[in-house]
Amino acid sequence: MTAGSSQRNAAVVLLIFHLYLYGSYQLTELQVCHLCNRTVQNSTALGQFCSASAGLVDGCCCLLRKENTSNADYVIGLDLSNCSLSHVEDLQEASTAAMIDISLNPIVQLNNSLFQGFIQLDNLILPVNLTCPGGNASWNKMEVKGDTRHCEGQKDICNQTGHLSLNCPENSFCAAYGPGFFECSCVDNFHGYKCLREGKFPIIKVFGILGASTVLVSILLWVTQRRKVKSA
Repeated sequence: MTAGSSQRNAAVVLLIFHLYLYGSYQLTELQVCHLCNRTVQNSTALGQFCSASAGLVDGCCCLLRKENTSNADYVIGLDLSNCSLSHVEDLQEASTAAMIDISLNPIVQLNNSLFQGFIQLDNLILPVNLTCPGGNASWNKMEVKGDTRHCEGQKDICNQTGHLSLNCPENSFCAAYGPGFFECSCVDNFHGYKCLREGKFPIIKVFGILGASTVLVSILLWVTQRRKVKSA
């Protein structure tokens, strides 16, 4: 093999490797970071928050990278302000965000479940015509500043006497699940409907039955199809 051929082969391998890395990046790219055709500006509240948090700007997102991992960026801030958005449907890719700004947009109404699961959200900026999700029970401070409404300091709705903390059944505990939301989880050694069953969930037994049922149904379907083929 000549030196020129070896160089060409090395170049091909390197090109394939770069294409693989680019493809991997494309697959893991966060779509929510490109809902607006601009990047986070340093002069904005979210830009200042991102700088103070040592975050990385990607489109309209502020990202942090988990320690000792690669390609594991997660959103800590999202700036969709003044993007001419008439509606916002899905922000789940930004569920780890501590700050979100969707102000100065012609949004008339938000989906009630839009911020479900956003347990880290501590600062939400909205168009002035919208209300803070969850109301007084979910925020320490709510105020209007010019054309924007600020919802600050998300409360743990489960720790409020006389509120939703009393709605979880016996043998379960309440956990905050975003502004205005909570979920009930069974305490240790209880499971099932309303956490009424004591003992650990029988994983092996349940999935063993499901697996056996799946295999049996597959065999019956295969036999049925074989009979149809023979009769034809």
